[in-house]
Amino acid sequence: MQKNSKRNNNSRVSGIELNSVDAEKEKKESQNNFVELLPPEVTFKIFSQLDIQSLCRASVTCRSWNNTVRNSDSLWKPHCLTLRAVCQREIDDDLESGYSWRVILLRNYQKSKVKHEWLSGRYSNICSPLSLPEKIMYPMDVDTWGEILEAELER
Repeated sequence: MQKNSKRNNNSRVSGIELNSVDAEKEKKESQNNFVELLPPEVTFKIFSQLDIQSLCRASVTCRSWNNTVRNSDSLWKPHCLTLRAVCQREIDDDLESGYSWRVILLRNYQKSKVKHEWLSGRYSNICSPLSLPEKIMYPMDVDTWGEILEAELER
């Protein structure tokens, strides 16, 4: 009985020590985190200079960066508008459906890359389905394939 009581006291003490160590660690990380130190406008300006890949990497750096990047729709909008040159209908449909700019980008980024390749004629001389690069293909809807077919027929 006494052993059990002693074990519980030890676990409580070590739990308290761990909590204080964690709190100290978080405090130290917070002091090194410009997102928490700078005004939101400055943080936004810094993140707005990043390309899509860097923005995604920044969002997995830490919790506060993730919250800032994920919840700042205006960081994603310029990237979506760039994609809109290739996927105008898709972007407009997603906007009408009420998706955030970040979600629109996630939904259309890979599609825009593949669609751009098709529309630019990269796959015009493909002789068989086996010649297609399987890893970069992306499922697309009927309207998108219609656009690609029209572009091929015009060539």
